[in-house]
Amino acid sequence: MSTAEGGPAAGPLAPDAAGTWHRVHPVSPLVRGWLALAAIAYFFGRDWFETLFRGDQPWAASGGRIGWTAAAAAAVLLLLVGGYLLSWWFTRFQVTKDHVRVTSGVLFRQHRQARLDRVQAIDIVQPLLARIFALAELKFEVADAGESAVRLAYLPLADAQRLRAAILAHAAGVELDPAHPEEAPEAPEHPVLEVPGGRVAGAAFLSGTTVFLLLVAGAAAALTAALDAPAAAAVLLPALFGVGAGYWSFFSTAYNFRAAISPDGIRLRYGLLETRAQTVPPGRVQAVSVSQPPLWRLKGWYRMRVNVAGYGVAGENAAARTTLLPVGTRADVMQMLALVLPDPGTEDPLAVFAAGLDGTGSAGGFQTSPPRMRWLSPLAWRRNGYAATATALLMRSGALWRELVVVPHERTQSMALHQGPLARRLGVADLRLHTTVGPVDPRVLQIDAAAARRLFDEQAARAAAARRAGRPERWLEAPPQAGPPDQALRAEEQPGERAGGGTAPRGAGRMEGGNSAGPEDGGTQDHGRG
Repeated sequence: MSTAEGGPAAGPLAPDAAGTWHRVHPVSPLVRGWLALAAIAYFFGRDWFETLFRGDQPWAASGGRIGWTAAAAAAVLLLLVGGYLLSWWFTRFQVTKDHVRVTSGVLFRQHRQARLDRVQAIDIVQPLLARIFALAELKFEVADAGESAVRLAYLPLADAQRLRAAILAHAAGVELDPAHPEEAPEAPEHPVLEVPGGRVAGAAFLSGTTVFLLLVAGAAAALTAALDAPAAAAVLLPALFGVGAGYWSFFSTAYNFRAAISPDGIRLRYGLLETRAQTVPPGRVQAVSVSQPPLWRLKGWYRMRVNVAGYGVAGENAAARTTLLPVGTRADVMQMLALVLPDPGTEDPLAVFAAGLDGTGSAGGFQTSPPRMRWLSPLAWRRNGYAATATALLMRSGALWRELVVVPHERTQSMALHQGPLARRLGVADLRLHTTVGPVDPRVLQIDAAAARRLFDEQAARAAAARRAGRPERWLEAPPQAGPPDQALRAEEQPGERAGGGTAPRGAGRMEGGNSAGPEDGGTQDHGRG
């Protein structure tokens, strides 16, 4: 690590008042651009390898012009390495007590900064090559839909972990030793669950990807029989590539999934080749979806996804970052729900949420579609419905692909009633709740029109009352008690202190108040100049 002037950094990496400029690790350009180097090696080396396998002389591949070929390869390599070195030299970052700033670019300069008091989470990302060099990327998440996160790539893993702990401690208001700000302690955590690798493999095999493969195989067989020609290979080959990519994407991101609760929020760790340590911050979860594909019902498995302020649906690994639980049992689901909704607002939460996951009809207090909808939705009309507790609105839907969506009342930003021509004819309507952008789409489907209008008014009143009652809560602001949640969606109060000062939040992840902050609140600033 070095300063902008090229000398040694002034002490260990940590937020400082002097605003010392640093550079990332010198190997960072190689970690980012190894694919280009591999492409050059393949382009210039494939003919030589072929000649070696045929037993010919290596220079025969270039028509006897091996010197010119080697010179061209060396020139391209030098230009590429020179570009990487220039990029590394002109990339600097600064961490003060208030901001993190990153400048980059050779011809087109870019300056990005984020206020530390607006940073919602700091993820530690390690691609495969970075793990080989013991490097890590720090990704600062701010409240602007995940489009402008500040990234420091790459730092030594130990430095990245210390810097992350120091920034989180500063955001928490923990008083650190001014002489050793880099010695900020890591917040303690309580392990919640771990997903076995066998379950991940089984979930991938029983996913919708397998259903798609079976449908394509059936279509290929029918096409072959109809045309009396071996057309199955032409149909199956592209499908096999897509299916293989789907299996790998799910397995590589869900493998080694672990969840824990800490004063920082819900800590998630996952990944096979590329590992990620992610923190879902308190007060930023806007909606939770619990879904169950048809084949997962054989094993009683579920998937949980969330809308989190600042994450959005675009960007790198967006699907993985919005996954709260890739595959889990009902007990796992109840544990994770206890983290995001520590107060379920009902005296019998297990019965209510079980009815939302697998029930039909009025079990658990759910209001469903009217009986006249059996002609339009013969399988789902008894399942489509909603139930309201004192703290959240539960919406369930689907007969084959089951889904339960939970939205805390204070997270309801706006609502809309939808009624098409056929719905008006049948006297039903849909109610859609608007939250932050994300994979969860909260909707109450096909309920009686009069009931939909009542729910519209009642939910608006509940949301307004919840926002008035909920006190604003800064990220990491510590209530007096701490402890892990139980499986009954209730917070268990146990004393627990954050190392270095402060205490962990009550309910091991209690999330209340704190509307999402936008760019106008000082999230991320992005400036570019030519």
